[in-house]
Amino acid sequence: MRAAIARRMVQSKQQAPHFYVSTELDTEELSDAVDRHNDGVESVQRLTLTAPLIRAVALALAEHPSFNAVWEGDTLQLVHEINVGVAIALDDGLIAPALLGCDRLSATEIAANLRDLVERTRAGKLRPREMTEATFTLSNLGMFQVSAFTAIVTPPQVAILATGRTEPRAVVRDSAVVVRRMMTATLSSDHRAVDGAGAARFLGTVKELLEAPERILG
Repeated sequence: MRAAIARRMVQSKQQAPHFYVSTELDTEELSDAVDRHNDGVESVQRLTLTAPLIRAVALALAEHPSFNAVWEGDTLQLVHEINVGVAIALDDGLIAPALLGCDRLSATEIAANLRDLVERTRAGKLRPREMTEATFTLSNLGMFQVSAFTAIVTPPQVAILATGRTEPRAVVRDSAVVVRRMMTATLSSDHRAVDGAGAARFLGTVKELLEAPERILG
């Protein structure tokens, strides 16, 4: 698997002119909302931050469809179904199977589907569409001691979002220094398909959604 991943990543860096935009996400309200949701619910109904992240990405892709696209040869094809690939670490490499139709799912539905997807990925029971039809990828290393990183776009997609851990940071709010739970998000994009202004708008939409958790958890 590692050899196949290496070939795809080399292909991506050789063919796709990458560029990167980053932002800081204030996850204080989102973290509180997730904690409230998890209080007293069964373990199968609990949320992590990954599910709202996927939900925010899916809604942002619906608003910025140029990022929900794949290359077919030299032709860029916009895809109507929003299928977010989620990077999952295995013993012999990394795979990013697709959660299909994410924009039609609530955060709790995404969480349930993600648990099922992870279990089937590790058991080698993925369905063909899940292995081939991701239209965008989220790589979240928030469960590790990683504050920020950049990811390589997965061919034939045109962008990937990399998120680090949520951690307390000193920030300025209303001219005062306060401590908030923050997360760094970095969008890697293929400059053949999208430009910097579009990437900034897409990432701005993700930020707006995650900082207004009622829009993605309601």
